[in-house]
Amino acid sequence: MTTLRKSREECYSGAMRMLVRREHSTLELSHKLKNKDFDQDDIDSVIASLIQKDYQSNERFTTEFIQMRFNQGKGPIKIRLDLKQRGIDKFDLSGFDFYALAYKIRERKFGQSVPSDFKEKAKQQRFLQSRGFSFEHINQSFKNA
Repeated sequence: MTTLRKSREECYSGAMRMLVRREHSTLELSHKLKNKDFDQDDIDSVIASLIQKDYQSNERFTTEFIQMRFNQGKGPIKIRLDLKQRGIDKFDLSGFDFYALAYKIRERKFGQSVPSDFKEKAKQQRFLQSRGFSFEHINQSFKNA
C-alpha cells in the first residue's frame, strides 16, 4: 500500500488559508503544516516563498500578537513566554504601559479599594501574577488605588 505524498501546491494553499485567517509566526506555520503531513522540504520552500512575497512576516505577527495579548490584559512576562513559544525572540514592549494595565485589571476584577487583610491582598497578587505581571507592576497596582 502506497501513501500519497501531499504536493508543494497543497502545502502552499494550506499555508495561505492559515495566513488569511490570521498572522502566524514561521514556527507556528511550520508546525501546523507538519501536523498536516507535508514534507519538511516543501514546508521550508513554501515558507521562504511566503516571506519573499511578504505574505508572512514575523514582525507583523509580533506586532499584532503583542497588541492582542495586551488588550486581553496579559502582562509582559506572559507575553514574552508566549512569543518565545512561537519562535519570536526579538520584540519591543516599551510602548505599553503595564503599570496602568495591572491597575486596570485588578480594579476590574476586585474593585478600587486596596484590601486591608493579607489573605485578600495575596489572592489579588496571585491573580495578577498568573496574568503575567511582574512584582513591580503588581505592587504599583495597589499604590495607584
